[in-house]
Amino acid sequence: MSVLNSILTAIVKDRASDIHLRAGSAPAGRVNGLIKRYGEGRLTPEHVSDFAREMMPGTMWEQFQDRREADFAYGIAGLARFRVNAYYQRGTVGLIMRVIEDKAIPTFEQLGLPQDTFTELTQHERGLVLVTGPTGSGKTTTLASMIDYINTHQPVNIVTLEDPIEVLHRDRAAMISQRELGMDTLSFSAGLRASMRQDPDVILIGEMRDKETVEAALSAAQTGHLVFSTLHTQDAIRTVNRIIDFFAPHERLQVRHSLSESVVGIVSQRLLPRQGGGRVLGMEILLGTPTVRECIKDPERTEEIKQALLEGGSRGMQTFDQHLAALVQDGHMTTEDAMASATSPHELKILLMQRQYVS
Repeated sequence: MSVLNSILTAIVKDRASDIHLRAGSAPAGRVNGLIKRYGEGRLTPEHVSDFAREMMPGTMWEQFQDRREADFAYGIAGLARFRVNAYYQRGTVGLIMRVIEDKAIPTFEQLGLPQDTFTELTQHERGLVLVTGPTGSGKTTTLASMIDYINTHQPVNIVTLEDPIEVLHRDRAAMISQRELGMDTLSFSAGLRASMRQDPDVILIGEMRDKETVEAALSAAQTGHLVFSTLHTQDAIRTVNRIIDFFAPHERLQVRHSLSESVVGIVSQRLLPRQGGGRVLGMEILLGTPTVRECIKDPERTEEIKQALLEGGSRGMQTFDQHLAALVQDGHMTTEDAMASATSPHELKILLMQRQYVS
């Protein structure tokens, strides 16, 4: 086993979510949300450069030296796959690696996702489903779980556009083609335009990064395809505003109409401290009900989405703070950690008082 694979194996077995390899520091991993160093020995610039060259496919090393940035996937059979970002800092190579464990894709139940709601999200024939949250909030895993559910239960054609491919899917009831940026297509928008000629029923876009990708995604969602994607936003209202903000002011009313007609659901999630150790998933769920669609369409009513969330519990909707209150009630989080994570600590306190958890 190479030195690199030995280091990665030790850190993965400690259940790290991310691995940091940088000249001048010992190898490090993020375990339960905190950085942990492994060993006393510091990596040299030559160590990290050699690790990067060992992992990079094809001619990527030469391209990386020119561009100074690279994203790619790396795998160790029987251990894990990694989403790798290589970069230069102070003239030396650095590596940040997201760990995707080489095991069965988790089910909705295993992830703590509400079974009925997420099953319904996957059963639409057309529309847009967004999973949002900060980096490291589990968006990729949630999307993989939904794609795996479709792959298991529906005889459809799935096309994914990813940067890089993190979770490997194999044909089951569905057929699935996974395309990687840089290797199989040059950009999300170009790959998405091409995918429309590939007879897709379901399309996964790794991230909506620019106006062109958003336009293509909305168009696909409106023309009979179920589209899944991600954004780095913290809640449903910010997600709607972020999509609108990709466009010039004179385009925004039309985009609101397109988004209101397309939206199936927005799931905003974060990984939070679990009582007793580890992390637990907290989420806000917005569904594309008639009321929500009207609130998206009318710029004067966007803030009313919050009220629709608060009142949509019977339909499967919830605010982030409502879910925090449920996590405290079920013993998954402490009141202190929930308060520190709340969107509105005041609203969470009221919810907890109603459940008799604080005085």
